[in-house]
Amino acid sequence: MRLVPVRSRIIALYGVLGAANVLAWVWAAAAFHGDAVLLGTALLAYTFGLRHAVDADHIAAIDNVTRKLMQEGQRPVAVGFFFSLGHAAVVALAVAAVALTAGALQDRFAAFRAVGGLIGTGVSVSFLFAMAVVNLFVLASVYRRFRAMRSGSGLAVAGLDDDLDRRGILARLCRPLFRLIRRSWHMFPLGFLFGLGFETATEIALLGIAADAARQQPIGSIMVFPALFAAGMTLIDSTDSVLMVGAYGWAFVKPIRKLYYNLIITAVSVVVALVVGGIEALGLVADRLSLDSPFWAYVALLNRDFGRLGYLIIAIFIASWALSALVYRLKGYDDIEAPNEAAAAPAQDSRR
Repeated sequence: MRLVPVRSRIIALYGVLGAANVLAWVWAAAAFHGDAVLLGTALLAYTFGLRHAVDADHIAAIDNVTRKLMQEGQRPVAVGFFFSLGHAAVVALAVAAVALTAGALQDRFAAFRAVGGLIGTGVSVSFLFAMAVVNLFVLASVYRRFRAMRSGSGLAVAGLDDDLDRRGILARLCRPLFRLIRRSWHMFPLGFLFGLGFETATEIALLGIAADAARQQPIGSIMVFPALFAAGMTLIDSTDSVLMVGAYGWAFVKPIRKLYYNLIITAVSVVVALVVGGIEALGLVADRLSLDSPFWAYVALLNRDFGRLGYLIIAIFIASWALSALVYRLKGYDDIEAPNEAAAAPAQDSRR
């Protein structure tokens, strides 16, 4: 009885997401038609949103609230959607402020650009590597549990939620606020609060894009960048919450699915952070040391050509999920049963 409304909500959600993504790109095409550089920059803003959605804080916040609401008998498929909307509101306001300020200080902007670029890249690289290291520890813990499940240990899932709660600095600080959330839309103010932290590398980079574009573009065109950022981030965050509802819904019958989902989403976060952070770090080294071999020339090209970097991020996402789905099916992980599964299914039936 409950599957139909949940399915209808998911269809409606992706209808909204699809329309928003199409409209954002139509806006970008209208604003930057004929300008390959700005269209490439628009693609980078979009992929920044995709990458930002797999930050540890996003994953942890959506995971914690989804788990809580499901324990209360809900199927909160829109948790990630409202969280992203709140977060995107802060980004849009900040980009508008930076764009207006940069436009008023065009004569002085060139002097600050080099220093700001160096500081911004340094902060970006440091944050991405720190996030990768933290998530590597979480990934190792989840992988140990996954191996235990494959070997038939009933302790594989026990304590998994505690391990996942360690992800993300803001998620830890705001954990008491999670208890106040009773509906999916309550995630909007929490997402806004997370956005005020503004610690993430992608947001810093997006501000740089807005400031640079403000020298030659009207404010209406500059706001395309946060719109595309929001479209990409909301798509991934919404998908995260939908998959998490499915993962926790399956957990009583197939705990292996919950473990495998968390294993893949954490691994993707680590890979993307290391790849993007590594490219930025190598680009900074090449620029400061004036390195010009073919390898360093290609690294510099990736840092200059935003379109190539954007395609690389999208390719990582697609390849990661396609490969993980193939491995799951070929390895027959769905046939793995934990010792406590037989008791868990009747327990769920009795609650219904």
